[in-house]
Amino acid sequence: MTILKNLRPKPRNKLHSILLILFLFQIYYLSSIFYTPQSLEPLEPWTRCDRGLVYVYDLPPAFNTELLHNCRDLGPWKNSRCDALSNGGFGPRTTTPAWYWTDMLTGDVMYHARVLKHRCRTTEPGSATAFFIPFYAGVVAGKALFTNDTPTNRDRQFDELLTWLQDQPLWRRSNGSDHFIHIGRPTWDLRRRRDEHWGISFIYMPAMEQIMRLTVERALWDHHDIGVPYPTGFHPKSKLELDQWLHFVTNRKRSSLFTFVGAKRNKIKDDFRSILLSHCYNESASCRVVDCSISECHGGTPEIQEAFLDSDFCLQPKGDTYTRRSIFDCMLAGSIPVFFWRESIAGQYDWFLGDEPDRLSVFIDRKDVRNGTSIRKVLEGYSKEEVRRLRDKVISLIPNFIYGDGSGIGKDAFDISLDGVLKRIKGQNKNIR
Repeated sequence: MTILKNLRPKPRNKLHSILLILFLFQIYYLSSIFYTPQSLEPLEPWTRCDRGLVYVYDLPPAFNTELLHNCRDLGPWKNSRCDALSNGGFGPRTTTPAWYWTDMLTGDVMYHARVLKHRCRTTEPGSATAFFIPFYAGVVAGKALFTNDTPTNRDRQFDELLTWLQDQPLWRRSNGSDHFIHIGRPTWDLRRRRDEHWGISFIYMPAMEQIMRLTVERALWDHHDIGVPYPTGFHPKSKLELDQWLHFVTNRKRSSLFTFVGAKRNKIKDDFRSILLSHCYNESASCRVVDCSISECHGGTPEIQEAFLDSDFCLQPKGDTYTRRSIFDCMLAGSIPVFFWRESIAGQYDWFLGDEPDRLSVFIDRKDVRNGTSIRKVLEGYSKEEVRRLRDKVISLIPNFIYGDGSGIGKDAFDISLDGVLKRIKGQNKNIR
């Protein structure tokens, strides 16, 4: 730990960040050099495509690949989106195998790249159970949301996509009930009901009524929304790389009880993040802080990973919405998430994490924290055996929420998504008959 602290990067110093990440993952590989991975168990029925096959629409390039070619125009500010969208949405490679600087909102590109080479893809629409619409809705929304354009202009490309889609014979035979799309943003960004409100009106357009939507945060009351994990920076290419990481986080020695990664939001009245920061600074012997107003916190930087790797628990308040990528960065490091809103976990990612949040996380009501409840005392109330049980559950779920490149790590988040979609649509078709 002394060496790690000495190597902790100074704020916004890229050289120190690179040195730290190199050191961390040298430890990771050295710790696993004598580890023999377990043989891969059969994964059924997705390995045989028993759920059915998926057909991928060949959309006009303006709705997907052309956006990548014009990536310099996608950012709402001066910075380009080209790096974030590179390598099939994984982003730039780091110096460590299997790790990338992955943006949390590039899932549209990732899902398109994966489905094109998936074993259950068919180029014959007549044999397909499900139909994938590879429209980069989240990428388009990422620019449109932050412009001063009229609501009509912000919605324009979404309208054009649905107009094209409704002209297709495959659409007309089902009215979209066997179609699905990935939206690499929280569902709320595409649920504008009135012109004066935030967002795009895409999900409320009539043609979207029956389409299944994979999104990093779902509306719990909407059956057509499916919550899928935010991308992390870990994209293993082999079962060995995955098993090495699982071994590393399982055997990691942790020196902090809990950690908090975030920044104050001064414009928000009674900002809960400010309360957590103050709480952590006051409990510096137990809590480790990564203050994002001082340190760079995007893309899973080394300082964040170091903090999660060194902590038993990680505090997970709301982000801009109920969920945040930090939940998955935390669990990837084998740290146990602590939630303050039930909506941040309950019902969000059941396909990937199961439907019993208490088996993998801790809940402390934010109202209790505001009224003086000590987070430290609550977490200290967990025995070593309870902490071990929670951590073991978190680590067992890592393969379910990471995104590989399809080269053979076993069933990952993409495979679970596609299998779930095919299962649901196949079930619908049986009910119709």
